[in-house]
Amino acid sequence: MPDSITKTKTVAILGAGPVGLAAAAHVLERGMEPVVLEAGPTAGHAVRQWSHVQLFSPWEYNIDKAAERLLSATGWNKPQLDQYPTGAELFERYLEPLATRTTLKDRIKTRSMVTGIGKVGFDKVKTKGREEAPFEIRYQNGKGPEVLQADAVIDATGTWFAPNPAGANGLAAIGEREVQDRIAYGMPDVLGRDRVRYAGRSVAVLGAGHSAIGTLIDLAKLKDEAPTTEIIWLVRGENPEKAFGGGANDKLAARGALGSAFASLVATGKIRTETGFKVSHLNRDGDHLRIGGGSACCGRYVTVNELVVSTGFRPDLDFLRELRLSLDPALECPPILAPLIDPNEHSCGTVRPHGARELAQPEAGFYFAGMKAYGRAPTFLMMTGYEQVRSIAAELAGDHEAAARVELELPETGVCSGPAPTASVETAASSCCAPKVEATAAPKGGACCG
Repeated sequence: MPDSITKTKTVAILGAGPVGLAAAAHVLERGMEPVVLEAGPTAGHAVRQWSHVQLFSPWEYNIDKAAERLLSATGWNKPQLDQYPTGAELFERYLEPLATRTTLKDRIKTRSMVTGIGKVGFDKVKTKGREEAPFEIRYQNGKGPEVLQADAVIDATGTWFAPNPAGANGLAAIGEREVQDRIAYGMPDVLGRDRVRYAGRSVAVLGAGHSAIGTLIDLAKLKDEAPTTEIIWLVRGENPEKAFGGGANDKLAARGALGSAFASLVATGKIRTETGFKVSHLNRDGDHLRIGGGSACCGRYVTVNELVVSTGFRPDLDFLRELRLSLDPALECPPILAPLIDPNEHSCGTVRPHGARELAQPEAGFYFAGMKAYGRAPTFLMMTGYEQVRSIAAELAGDHEAAARVELELPETGVCSGPAPTASVETAASSCCAPKVEATAAPKGGACCG
């Protein structure tokens, strides 16, 4: 049975993306008071940045149950569950109505950038009585600095706005900041709003994950329409075939088909590949960008008009400096999660459902959730985030039995229901998705991300 609760807990939720809004729904359902702080002008601000991307998991896996219950009370029409939404559709048909038409609408503060979190009356060093002190969340909006006190904090701010730099050693390449106007991070909309920037130009894409592959696939399609477009794939490693996946042997069939389709594009020569290319320097060369790998005087280089850096993302931890956190030293995620998601050991496969126990921090009442919970690990299931916040809300409400219970069922290889993949590529995806691939005859697809 839940512990007795003498007062309504206030739970500050940082970020109004899919997982942050799901957290608010679960917290509200548990009789607690959520306050959602969103840095952007609307809920789902980060999702809107990749509105052109089609998710590689259907609606079935992208709607939280508590959020659905809130929406159903408003007469919301659920999307067809076997259809695959784009980022724009995810926002318009799910996140926007959840944030503006349900009881969450009065609990979301947009344009509210969190600048720091501490414990009232306690610096990081002081221990005695610390657990009883409320959190103090400082944030900035149009009126200026604001302060919110809360009994617990769920950080679901994600990683989208903290992309990794081009430099191979994890630092910005020398000169990277000075040529920002020639660099796009993540996954630009090369077939849509960014088309003019890339059509008929020479473009290098750095990275070997789904974001890079999706961008390269779209650039190859752009080249069909604008033949003077030149595409260069910069791969840090020596074995680009790793990006092609396992083909027919891949447990996630759609991922295998995606890799095969991408391998075919590379084999045609549409995409020039530079392996072992570790970016160290970036500088202007007239109207071009010179990308150097190695030393400034003696390394390799390529010269292009534009560079797309798709090297993953990292969590922003600066505003959490006054909290007591325990993070894996490499992945910057909760230590219990690290061996489950370490990309040195795992690719895009199943990570068992997990919740409050695995995500708890030394600072009692503080939790990471969503993509940020994975630190620098590259792949994440949206449904996994929903299970995280369901468990966290139960724990905060004192229902330890529900918090420990697993309520998410995943197929053996992850959320792996998908469209039939083939050799022609339609739509690209973000770092947490895979481009949709179609064909006349192919095995059932798979989705490692959602």
